[in-house]
Amino acid sequence: MKKPSYQQDLFPHWSEIPIRFRDLDPLNHVNNALFNTYYEEARIEFIRQVPAFADQLQEGFSFVLANITIDYIYPAEYPGSLLIGSGIKKMGNSSISSIQAIYLAEDKKLVSVAEAHGVWFDLEQQKPSRLPELENADQFLVSG
Repeated sequence: MKKPSYQQDLFPHWSEIPIRFRDLDPLNHVNNALFNTYYEEARIEFIRQVPAFADQLQEGFSFVLANITIDYIYPAEYPGSLLIGSGIKKMGNSSISSIQAIYLAEDKKLVSVAEAHGVWFDLEQQKPSRLPELENADQFLVSG
């Protein structure tokens, strides 16, 4: 997986999440199990910013995580905040591959990179559904 250095325009969406004391392991680093939660919070915030997804969320659709791969690069410690960049790597008929990266907010040092695959899902019918049509879909893509 690529290890992108921080660039504000690399990702179409950014989230900032504070590191909480309870997130730490006995070595005073953020526990690796928390990274999945950080990525999830950022992905949810991102899809709520995409009008076509936000509209269908209100109608009973959502992404179901199919898999995620996380590379841990540098420890994050308390106190501090994390910047999480999120974007779409590839779109299919009913699925999306996303790419995300976590940076320390203070010095923009790369902490982690993740690739996730989610399926657009009809919660009422309990089955995958076709992705909604995205206007200006290119604005949500991360190149490379």
